[in-house]
Parts: sequence; C-alpha cells; structure tokens
Amino acid sequence: MTYTGDLTPQETWQLLQDDPQAVLVDCRTEAEWNYVGIPELSQVGRTVVLVEWQTYPDGARNPRFVADLRRKGVTDETPVAFICRSGHRSIGAAEAATAAGVQRAYNVLEGFEGGLDAFGHRGVAGWRAEGLPWRQF
Repeated sequence: MTYTGDLTPQETWQLLQDDPQAVLVDCRTEAEWNYVGIPELSQVGRTVVLVEWQTYPDGARNPRFVADLRRKGVTDETPVAFICRSGHRSIGAAEAATAAGVQRAYNVLEGFEGGLDAFGHRGVAGWRAEGLPWRQF
C-alpha cells in the first residue's frame, strides 16, 4: 500500500490553510530541528508535529514512529503531510502511516531544504526557499 500522493510546499501550505484538521509532521531528526529550523504554523493556528522517522546519529528507523504519531494526535482520518530535509525520508514516513491506517498521508516534495545544488549546498528549493513561514528552534 502506498501513500496518498506528493504535494509541493505551496500545496502543503494551502492544505493547512484550507483544512483545519490537516497536520504537518516534520519527520527529520531532533538535531535537524534544533540546528536548521522548523516550519512555523502559527498563521494557521497550529504547530508542526515533530516525530523522528530516523534517529540521530545512527540513522536507525524509529521503531516507535507510528506510536509517536498516534500519541501526538494523528488518527486514521487526519490529513497528514510529512516533511523531511529533501522529500525522501518523508516518503517512508507517509508509507508507514498509510500502512498503519492513515487514509490521507502526503509527502512534501523537496522537503524543508531541498536537494543539493551544483556546489553541494541545500536551500535552493523546499519549504524555506519557497518563503513559507519557519523559525529557528
């Protein structure tokens, strides 16, 4: 079973504006949240849900991922957009949520920082590059 589909950062922001039940789950690591920043959702009356897909520094998959989602209020009916650094880990998170019964699980394309540019740097694509609200932790 696969997830519902992919959304651009702008489409994700629109979903959060249009659907008061929708949530954004940042599935990066705690280190990324602390040092890179997180989406800021106060304009839509919510906060980003922080649940690690993989742990830092070993990169092991979080065995409590679905349980952590449930504990933070994600139900089968909750529309959920998953965001990571570049839009790859969030695919696995969306697939795991779907397998656990979440009916509308989305992956945010390009993630928070986007992929690497020609110089090996991030930041030319993704949530921050689109000018969407974010903050340092």
